[in-house]
Amino acid sequence: MGDTTTNVIVNILEKDYEVACAPGEVDALKASARYVDRQMQSIRNSGKVIGLDRVAVMAALNIANEYLGAESRLKQTEERIDLLAEKLKQVIEEQGSPEAV
Repeated sequence: MGDTTTNVIVNILEKDYEVACAPGEVDALKASARYVDRQMQSIRNSGKVIGLDRVAVMAALNIANEYLGAESRLKQTEERIDLLAEKLKQVIEEQGSPEAV
């Protein structure tokens, strides 16, 4: 029926994983896998973390931290845009009122 998925092979730390995803999300999945692979390789190559499960957990924590930081910055940016939009609206209203002339 409407259940269209495609299986994609991604390689993370020299291991292949078969992942099902929507056909329109294949490129995003591959990009995500490359990002996870780079994060895990970096942690493994640092020599500070031993064991695949620990490397994976540290990579997940780093990625979650990056995500939450980006989410926080986005919220701050949205708040700043809202404030600037309100100020702009006030200036436009002042310029349009007969009292301002």
